[in-house]
Amino acid sequence: MSPETAFFLMLALRMAITAAFVVTASMITERSGPVIGALIATLPISAGPSYVFLALDHDAAFIAEGALASLPINAATIFLGLTYVLLAQRHGALLSAAAAVTVWVALASLVRSFHWPLTSGLIANAIAFAICVPLLARYRNVKMPPVTRRWYDIPLRASLVATLVATVVTASGWVGPKISGIIALFPAVFTSMMLILHPRIGGKPTAAVIANSAWGLIGLGLAIAILHVAALQFGSAIGLSLALATCVSWNLALWWNGRRKAARM
Repeated sequence: MSPETAFFLMLALRMAITAAFVVTASMITERSGPVIGALIATLPISAGPSYVFLALDHDAAFIAEGALASLPINAATIFLGLTYVLLAQRHGALLSAAAAVTVWVALASLVRSFHWPLTSGLIANAIAFAICVPLLARYRNVKMPPVTRRWYDIPLRASLVATLVATVVTASGWVGPKISGIIALFPAVFTSMMLILHPRIGGKPTAAVIANSAWGLIGLGLAIAILHVAALQFGSAIGLSLALATCVSWNLALWWNGRRKAARM
């Protein structure tokens, strides 16, 4: 088998694995309501596979530097969510999602222009969430109406995330760890949910899923910071494992806290 054929076969396999993760998670989201859906959406089901595949092709220093670039991008994602939630109350899916992605791209371009030490990335996240979480709180409690899946839903979700993985993997060798880290955090899951759920169940219920994701994104930011530190100290495999454990533990704690509050009412 030629090196080119082996590369494309491996790339296709990586795209298929990632797409399967995202499709499964989004199907669970539709059936479980905005709170559980948000917790699932903020697990690293898109960025995680991208980083795993980057780790197969690059050393731990590359992964650590990529995570350093991803950390302020996580702050950009919460502003993407806020933009969508505010616009989705009165506007359609295309306008709301396009404006949200435009905000993310603008902030990502700003992030790319500066060097972000770990402390600066953490501060950026703290400021972003201090601003956005209170503003999103009033949009969190909306009943999720029944969802009827259409034939193009799964292909659209799969293609969005598979394209992201293909871009990260193929471009990482020549764009370097910083751009790879930025691309890996592109909110493909959020974008697909906006474009698919909004036309069917309405802007407010879809916005509720995104609004409930704010607390989960805090855990993702912590996981990215842990990935940066642990990859340098212990290698990529341990760093990625600790980052995943952080995300899962954080979201489980959020779920348990929500259940505890509901039981008191």
